[in-house]
Amino acid sequence: MTSTTPAHDPAADPAADGPAPDQVGGDGPAVLAGLSKSVRWERLLALLADRRRLAVTEVAEEFGISESTVRRDFDQMAARQLAHRTHGGLVAASVAYGLPRRYGKQLEDKQRVATAAATLLTERFGEQPVVGFNGGTTTSLVAKVLGELSENVSDDALSHGRHAYTIVTSALNIAAELVLRPQLRTVCLGGTARAQSYELTGPMAISMAHSLWLDVLVLGMVGIDPVAGVTCGDPDEAGVTAALVDRSRVVVAVGTSDKIGTRSFAEICGIGQVTTLVTDTGASESALADLRDAGIEVVVV
Repeated sequence: MTSTTPAHDPAADPAADGPAPDQVGGDGPAVLAGLSKSVRWERLLALLADRRRLAVTEVAEEFGISESTVRRDFDQMAARQLAHRTHGGLVAASVAYGLPRRYGKQLEDKQRVATAAATLLTERFGEQPVVGFNGGTTTSLVAKVLGELSENVSDDALSHGRHAYTIVTSALNIAAELVLRPQLRTVCLGGTARAQSYELTGPMAISMAHSLWLDVLVLGMVGIDPVAGVTCGDPDEAGVTAALVDRSRVVVAVGTSDKIGTRSFAEICGIGQVTTLVTDTGASESALADLRDAGIEVVVV
C-alpha cells in the first residue's frame, strides 16, 4: 500500500512564504514592503480593525507594495474567514455582524459608558487578564474600545505568544470584532446563535463557560435592581451569562441609566454578585444609593 503526502497549501499557512516577489519600492512609506506574510497580515488586520474597510489601491499606495500582493493577501484572508472580500477591497468581519438596527438608541450615552468601562479594565487588570463579555450593544462597544486601547502591546511580546488580554465571549459579533487584533486572544463559546442578539446559547455554551475561569466579566443586561438582581429578556441567554458570572472573580455591569430599577423576565444573577456598575448620569441619586447600599461600586460618567 502506497502512502502519499498531500501537497502543501501556502494559503493555509500565512508564515509559509517570505516577502512577495512583486513588492515595489518608491518614495512612499514602506511599512509592509519586505515583511514576511505573517507580519504583513498582522499589520493589515490591525489596520482593518481600525478602519473597518480597506481598498486594494489604498493599501498598495499607502504601504509601498503592489496591488497584486494586496489582492493575494485579501483573497487568502477571506478564505481563512478573517475578513470578508468585496469588489476592490476587504471588510472587517464585524461589519457584516453589525447588531440589529434596534440597538442604535442612546448611542452617545452607551459610548461614554463603554469608554469609561474599558479604561477601568486597563487600569485595574494587568498581566494578561482573562476578560469575559456577554452580548449587547454596550458590551460590544466596551469590547471595541478595549481592543483599541490594547494596541500598545509590542511586536516582541506578540512574537513570544503573549497577549494583552484573553477575551471570552458568548457573542458572535464581539468575537468577530476582536479576532482581527493580533494582540488579543479570542475565545468564543460554542452553542446555538440567536439571530436577535448574536449570542450563543444552549448546553454547549454553558458547559464551555463552566470550564473556564475569568478575571473579570463585562456584563450587559436589560435591567439591574437591588431586589430582582440583574435580568435580561431571554432565559437561554440568561443561563449562559449566569455561568460566566459564576466563573468570574470580578463582575463589571455596564448599562445606561434606564436599566437601573428595571426588572426583565429572566434572572442572570443576584445583585450581590455584581462588583461594579458603570452607567451614565441619568439615574436618580436614590436609585444609585440603593445599589451602593447593596455593596456595588457605582461609577457615573
